[in-house]
Amino acid sequence: MKTNRRGFFRIAGITGAGVLSGGLFSACNQIKDKEPGSPLSDINEVAAGTHTQIFNMCGYSAPKLDKVRIGFIGLGMRGPEAVERMSKIEGVEIKALCDLRPDRVENVQKMLFNWRLPPAKAYSGGVESWKELCQDQDLDLVYICTPWKLHTLMAVFAMENGKHAAVEVPACRTLDEAWQLVETSEKTRKHCMMLENCCYDFFELLTLNMARQGFFGEIVHVEGAYIHDLRELKFNKEGYYPDMWRLQENQRRNGNLYPTHGLGPVCQVLNINRGDRMDYLTSMSTIDFQMAEMAADLFKTDPFYRDYATTGYRGNMNTTTVRTEKGKTIMIQHDTTSPRPYSRIHLVSGTKGVASKWPEPERIAQGHDWFDEAKMNEIRDQYYPDIVKRLGEMAKMIGGHGGMDFLMDWRLIDCLRNGIPLDQDVYDAALWSSIAPLSEWSVANRSNSIQVPDFTCGSYINNPVVDVHLTRGGTTGIKKPNKETASQLNI
Repeated sequence: MKTNRRGFFRIAGITGAGVLSGGLFSACNQIKDKEPGSPLSDINEVAAGTHTQIFNMCGYSAPKLDKVRIGFIGLGMRGPEAVERMSKIEGVEIKALCDLRPDRVENVQKMLFNWRLPPAKAYSGGVESWKELCQDQDLDLVYICTPWKLHTLMAVFAMENGKHAAVEVPACRTLDEAWQLVETSEKTRKHCMMLENCCYDFFELLTLNMARQGFFGEIVHVEGAYIHDLRELKFNKEGYYPDMWRLQENQRRNGNLYPTHGLGPVCQVLNINRGDRMDYLTSMSTIDFQMAEMAADLFKTDPFYRDYATTGYRGNMNTTTVRTEKGKTIMIQHDTTSPRPYSRIHLVSGTKGVASKWPEPERIAQGHDWFDEAKMNEIRDQYYPDIVKRLGEMAKMIGGHGGMDFLMDWRLIDCLRNGIPLDQDVYDAALWSSIAPLSEWSVANRSNSIQVPDFTCGSYINNPVVDVHLTRGGTTGIKKPNKETASQLNI
């Protein structure tokens, strides 16, 4: 990494889908653990290498924008919902829409018409139409809702063309891509925010504020997860993923492929990248007990699934553990196969108390017993941050995973309009996403520990902590609020 970081990735054959499809996996199976000069040693050298920081984007305040002119790329599953949410936020102009499929652009244009908003510029029909959108001089922000493999490519191009980038999770799939995001954001001084909506769930915001106020004492251990049975979604050839890209991500890649939903909120609690940093991780996966069997059953009646019935899949459950420089620990789990209730865990454990959300209900304790509902209501009244108190009920009405999607978008626009730092910067996007390739390396090496890069290049020591509860600018509202809405928003 110090002199030829990207060259190593290309030689190792792991810039694409991960270690299981490149030469590194077979090589790693031929060596003994921690053998000097082994590929594992090379991996840790790469991960621990240094990068000269061009400009510190943590705490950076970009120039204020009176209006935030947005172009959206990807109008399949998440894109139209994002357009709808943004259409309700004051100071937003929806200027451009892009999708490979023209019918999707037209459907969103109809939505704008129904909301009595002007039509947006349309970019569609070509595999590189999105580049034209990024080059549009009438845009301030590019909002990316495309398949994972395109996230870094599009975010980098947007920043290089003078736009802030907001990108769905994960922001990148390889360490090489992570560094591309960091270097481009620093070079252009354009924000790159990964749209980690779970950081804006009400309970996650509550526990973050409680941690800031010292309720839990010294935080010792945290846990997060993405446990969500998505088999039907991933195998559905008629659904949102007709090219089956999401299913393909689960072929050959073996690790924690989607870590950020559970990881993001607890990293903010631990002040990761802002006083502490991840040191190293270990990762372990079960074998696949269900995906291959499901693919084989589908192939019996539908030849479409031939290619999906003849290749392997990642295991059901991946468990990745991280130790921080200050000696704290993080556990992240990933399982999108097993028939289990949805869970992100969200556990925060400190020297004075503990909080946990999953399984429901939300729970907090400062001893052997969980608080009763009356005490929980007192806690909410005392510690809910301003953004929830001002916008929570309206966010629920507008929608998006119980309101957290709207809070995320509102907060992004408020920061850009008031010239204040984002709650999630490019270092968070790179680090949280990098758990996927790092975990793949660990799994491929019998769960040996892998060093985690410091994307802040040492600036984490003095970087300011995240205080989402402070609506510092606070001038952004909702478009054309009625009397009840205006009262709720204090505008």
